Amino acid sequence: MLEAAGFEVWLVNARDVKHLPGRPKTDKLDAVWLCKVAERQMIRASFVPPLAIRRLRDLTRYRIDLVGTCSAEKNRVEKLLEDAQIKLSVVASDIFGVSGRDMMAALIAGERDPKVLAQLARTRLRGKIGALEEAFTGHFIDHHAFLLAKMLARIDAISADITDIETKIEAEIRPFALAAARLDEIPGVGLVVAYVLIAEIGVDMSRFPTAAHLASWAKFVPSVKESTGKKKGRGSTGHGNRYLAQALGQAAVTAGQTDTFLGERYRRIARRRGKKKAMVAVGRSILTIVWHLLSNPDAHFEDLGADFYDTRIDPERKKRNHIRQLEALGYTVTLNPAAA
Repeated sequence: MLEAAGFEVWLVNARDVKHLPGRPKTDKLDAVWLCKVAERQMIRASFVPPLAIRRLRDLTRYRIDLVGTCSAEKNRVEKLLEDAQIKLSVVASDIFGVSGRDMMAALIAGERDPKVLAQLARTRLRGKIGALEEAFTGHFIDHHAFLLAKMLARIDAISADITDIETKIEAEIRPFALAAARLDEIPGVGLVVAYVLIAEIGVDMSRFPTAAHLASWAKFVPSVKESTGKKKGRGSTGHGNRYLAQALGQAAVTAGQTDTFLGERYRRIARRRGKKKAMVAVGRSILTIVWHLLSNPDAHFEDLGADFYDTRIDPERKKRNHIRQLEALGYTVTLNPAAA
């Protein structure tokens, strides 16, 4: 309402003006105090995206929540089948494919013969008929059939809602379709992740002076606590926007499976420090790339290549290591460059 009336609205962190000992507290004095600290620029406005981005954010966040709910319901189905000693998930990689749904529909309809159920398999799954017959040798009763029918109906309803939400997202993203297409060039960042990134950080990077400011706001940098020259704390990043962190983590893991610079960076860090730290490091790299792409409309992503470390960093490091090892064995090493 205030924005519609033409006011410039600030959303600030209440922690910046609380816990001041000795200051008398009433509603009127609080109002005066807030006015003073704002006038003296002692508080900073939080990042609040424009209305169009906020609407897109509502849709993308709701889609993520629905996907999580649908996944939880699918886990309940698998647990129910395990309770009935039906080992379908051991044979089929996706029990919710066409074959799996036909088999579960037959179970609900009252079919209990393992051979009949196994014959419902299609395409590549028909090569596992024997294993399917063993998987369906269980104790599936009407109680399981009732619960399975309810769970599958709920999964179908949630899937239909997700489809409707995605259609609405496609309509809301049209003004930012060009930005989404440019973010899609980054390895690991598909259109779905690009939509989430735009919904969470917007497309106007003037709010973040540098890429480091954006990474700090997203909590993808270690916190700094230092006093009298001593660093305190464990250097953790803290808890930021969980929707943004989930999207960046998903993009980092996907990029780690590609033959690109980001993929090689993920694998190098994962070997030395673990997958979680590699996910955060590559997530920050992706966030830095996103800032540059959104800050400059003419910029395009160019991959440095998976051999970037081998051709520009590793040769000197390997040379030093070999020289050090030979000198430790008592040799004097003289290097002569090879002829071109």
